[in-house]
Amino acid sequence: MTVSSKDLLNDLQARGLIAQMTAEDELKKHLDGESRTLYCGFDPTADSLHLGHLVPLLVLKRFQDAGHNPIALVGGATGLIGDPSFKAAERQLNTADVVAGWAEKIRGQVSQFIKFDNVSNPARVVNNLDWAGEMSVLDFLRDIGKHFSVNAMINKESVQQRLNREGAGISFTEFSYALLQGMDFAELNRVYGCTLQIGGSDQWGNIVGGIDLSRRQNQSQTFGLTVPLVTKSDGTKFGKTESGAVWLDASKTSQYAFYQFWLNTADADVYKFLKFFTFLSLEEIAAIEKTDQESAGKPQGQLILAREATRLVHGEDGLQAAERITNALFSGEADQLSEKDLEQIQLDGLPSSSLAGINLSETPLTSLMADAGLAATGKQVKDALQRDSVFVNGVAKGLNDNMAAADIFTATNGYFGKYFLVKLGKKKHHLFVL
Repeated sequence: MTVSSKDLLNDLQARGLIAQMTAEDELKKHLDGESRTLYCGFDPTADSLHLGHLVPLLVLKRFQDAGHNPIALVGGATGLIGDPSFKAAERQLNTADVVAGWAEKIRGQVSQFIKFDNVSNPARVVNNLDWAGEMSVLDFLRDIGKHFSVNAMINKESVQQRLNREGAGISFTEFSYALLQGMDFAELNRVYGCTLQIGGSDQWGNIVGGIDLSRRQNQSQTFGLTVPLVTKSDGTKFGKTESGAVWLDASKTSQYAFYQFWLNTADADVYKFLKFFTFLSLEEIAAIEKTDQESAGKPQGQLILAREATRLVHGEDGLQAAERITNALFSGEADQLSEKDLEQIQLDGLPSSSLAGINLSETPLTSLMADAGLAATGKQVKDALQRDSVFVNGVAKGLNDNMAAADIFTATNGYFGKYFLVKLGKKKHHLFVL
């Protein structure tokens, strides 16, 4: 679903996607006038973006769909410094070649969501190392530093939190991050006529600094808009699982695991997440919620969210792969899978391990399963065995303190002599291959 430029801010507000914006009435008029250029920055702090980046990425896409020109800025320079905003401690600095490699991967990821060809308002990807890397320290201090008040920077809430945290403090390196981000906005404003920056709500102070620098350097009026940092209704951090962050890269978080993350969304969150992470209209989402409330059966909100979000990030092929594994594991008919089916779900991203090279006779079953990620510790596996909550190829396994992996993983017990689908509890699955 696409909204017009005139209705865009109203739609974003109705979805709960705006935390703050500068000069609201003027911004609305500015966006109504003509196609505008906006940007959002993504620092390469890892070799992939994660779910926390998806909201601003999709907001960039929403602006492009409404006729505006998005710029995705990859922070090849700022990634070398590290943003201190609301971080408890100083970031570990990575080497220039590592950051450059990550920046290239992130450039490819953001390109999945915005269009570069065959549209009247094409997107572009830029890297702030292209201009920051050319600047001498004296030029930076003279041309950028003179426009920033240390008093105002110290009074920023994100800096105060670090200054007031015992034993933390903040280095000059991280303190200077706001100047680099402000320089980005002024540079994009000067070169591309960019007049709007979007970012997470933790970026508000940095965005305002860039607006002020654009005014001082370019005599240009610019605007800022922040999206909320997504939280779950139970107060836990969004986008985290027991095994860590949910990544957009399928080699780090498989399509299956990504799909399962959304399927496990709490009822209290699912309709909010449909507004944030899908392009379904508000009317469609309201109808889904109404149907779920009136239905005595299983709600459909989570299934629709999982399908829409997985298709958006991993494409139709990724969605089909996730659904193939899900159907195989939760249909109760795993014994009907062919050898080709088992090979395919391994390729599709079901967590799997090879047993080659492992001395199964000397390896406790509890250790093997814990090492494979089915549980955090061998004790948790032992507890699950006591509850008859561990199944191997559909057969429940009870507790035997001396049980070695070799007692379970034999050619005669395996599907086609080598495949073992292990289920721990209701949701943890793993494929072992003999």
